[in-house]
Amino acid sequence: MKDYNKLSLEMHEKLKGKLEIKSKKEIKSKDDLSIAYTPGVAEPCREIYKNPEDVYKYTIKGNTVAVISDGSAVLGLGNIGPEAAIPVMEGKAILFKEFANIDAFPICLKNQNVNQTIETIKNISPIFGGINLEDFKAPECFEIEQALQNLGIPVMHDDQHGTSVVVLAGIINSLKVVKKEIENVKIVVNGSGAAGTAVTKLMLKYGFKNIIVLDTEGIIYKGRKNLNKIKEEIASITNHNLLQGDLTEAMKRTDIFIGLSKPDLLTADMIKSMNDKPIIFALSNPTPEIMPDIAEESGAYIFATGRSDFPNQVNNVLAFPGIFRGALDIKAKRITDEMKLAAAETLASIIKHPTREEILPYSLDKSIVPKIAEAVKMAYREI
Repeated sequence: MKDYNKLSLEMHEKLKGKLEIKSKKEIKSKDDLSIAYTPGVAEPCREIYKNPEDVYKYTIKGNTVAVISDGSAVLGLGNIGPEAAIPVMEGKAILFKEFANIDAFPICLKNQNVNQTIETIKNISPIFGGINLEDFKAPECFEIEQALQNLGIPVMHDDQHGTSVVVLAGIINSLKVVKKEIENVKIVVNGSGAAGTAVTKLMLKYGFKNIIVLDTEGIIYKGRKNLNKIKEEIASITNHNLLQGDLTEAMKRTDIFIGLSKPDLLTADMIKSMNDKPIIFALSNPTPEIMPDIAEESGAYIFATGRSDFPNQVNNVLAFPGIFRGALDIKAKRITDEMKLAAAETLASIIKHPTREEILPYSLDKSIVPKIAEAVKMAYREI
């Protein structure tokens, strides 16, 4: 097995990061310089001043996204700070370029103050056509994203919504394989952070009825003590039977497990207590809640992780490039639930005949972005 940690470290050291700025215009003569800079550049400045919408006509704004983080919740690494978060933000930027031809720039903020973060993003927004929030911890991430929805450009926290779109697409196809209906299945979402909350809300929006959400203290239910505002909302829209207890209790007679929490939390006995043909999405990265061999030996019928070295990878790269491509193309003011649902349904539809080993397309499939982008545009126009 390849040591990807070692190979990645060597690559990053050799290249000194993964990004560079490349000019669209060569400067080889006095005329080149005069057109690209002074005196000629004053004319597009004057035009934009007269009509601010012309910024899309004369600058990079319409195809540029900021990938912004404060480093407070990076991958499975936690609060490692802005400098240590840079490699991830660079990585996200090159995925934007590779899959959607969107120019993206990594920005890592020194502070982790919600109000300062919101004001900073507002103040730098003129240059960007969209904002991709990344690796902000919960519950701050909810407040930050919500406060930026009237910025006039699409703002999306990918850890929430990219994840929820891909998970929903995978679940749609998984249910086709096991021949179960969304109205009848019981779902356990283990993890009530950014991803767990967004997955729960989008699945309810799609039509799922019976969802149980857990945090580190166990099952979330209405009336439980010490719930923050976000968890109180989750309690009000899930677990209508007021089930209480831990993960072992929640897993009994469950059809679907979605893990967005920590490694090694799911056991063989828990899977054995589930309903027939259980679906396991063990998405903790880089180590899932249970390893695939143990899950399958315990009766898991469909198994998915966030890793590329196992079948059925649930990866946000299947969603965010197409969502932003579509949003930028039509100058959408925000990314709506309807756009996310359209993205999920389109992503699921790419697999014409889902199987246990193939519920989602391969991450490197270049046909995904244009299909999702078109679906997103249609959904936005129909609002």
